[in-house]
Parts: sequence; structure tokens; C-alpha cells
Amino acid sequence: MNHFEALYRQSADPWRVRSSWYEQRKRLLLLAALPRARYGRILELGCGTGDMTRLLAARCDTLIAVDGSATAISICQKTVGQDSLRNVRALVAELPAQWPLSAGKTCDLIVVSELAYYFTDADLPCFLDRCLAALAPGGEWAMCDSTKDFDDRAQPTPALHARVGQLDGLAKVVSHQDEQFLLEIWRKADEDNS
Repeated sequence: MNHFEALYRQSADPWRVRSSWYEQRKRLLLLAALPRARYGRILELGCGTGDMTRLLAARCDTLIAVDGSATAISICQKTVGQDSLRNVRALVAELPAQWPLSAGKTCDLIVVSELAYYFTDADLPCFLDRCLAALAPGGEWAMCDSTKDFDDRAQPTPALHARVGQLDGLAKVVSHQDEQFLLEIWRKADEDNS
């Protein structure tokens, strides 16, 4: 059993996503910062309880929500089920090894919130490469991460975001930093403009 599965078995909301003002505010800022009103396909990596999932689902045709915890995915499915959302597919996957998209499938938006800083130096390059490959030309990649220190963090947020910004073909279109988190969105170059 992985660390996150153990946390979700102890508490249905281990990070107080539903009750914490930090989490509520972060979700609203991320949604407001998205450059487009609507997306075709969204990939949300680290969906947890599905609170962000249900908000993103209103902005797209198809949403693939992914978490490494089967318990979290079960909670996510109940969350989106309350709204009878039919455009969400929730999947359990151990990232980056188990990638939720088949080869050649891309997304118009990838959302990674409070996840990537858990990846080790060995796993992070694979995760970033897979995200970049899954992003459609002209697609956007949102990263939103706490800047506070904590025990199981493997990557500091500023360095993590800097690595994303150094990937070929990405241009930063949104940047918001405050005392609690860093939110940035990059756009992949269109094939016509690359």
C-alpha cells in the first residue's frame, strides 16, 4: 500500500480540501487563471477527492482524473457522481510508470496541483516528459504547488516550476505567486508556429 492510499484510508479528506480556505482559494484562483473558457480534453493528475475535478468538468468535453490511490479515486467518483457528470473518467495509476493516456493521445489542458513535488529525481524527468508529450499543440499546462516546506517533499516548488519552464516549446502565459503557493501556466507552441 502506498503512502497516499494509507492517508486516504485514515481520512476521506487528509488535506482538508473541502474545508480549508487555502484549498478553496487555490482552486478558485486556478480556475480563474485558465486562459480559455472551455477545453476539449483535460487531464488532471493527482485528482484526490475530486473537488477540483468537478469544477474542471464544467469547462471541458472530456476529463480524465487520475490518482495513485484507489480510495481517492472512489471518493472522486462519488464527488463527480453528485453532479451526475458524465464527461469524467477517473482512473487509478501509479505515475509516472502507469500513464493514463494511450500513445498519441493528447490533451488541451493538463492540471498538476500539489503532486509533482513528491517525485524523486529519478522519476521527475519521466513525469515531465510524459506531460509534455501528452500536451496538444497550443495546449496549456497548469502547475499549482505549495511553497511551504514539509517532510515528504522531494522537490522544491520554485525549482520544479523552473524545470517545466525550461522544457522545449513551452511559453509561460500565467504566473501567480503569493506567500502560500505558486501557480503557473505554460502554453505549448502550435505546430504552425514552432
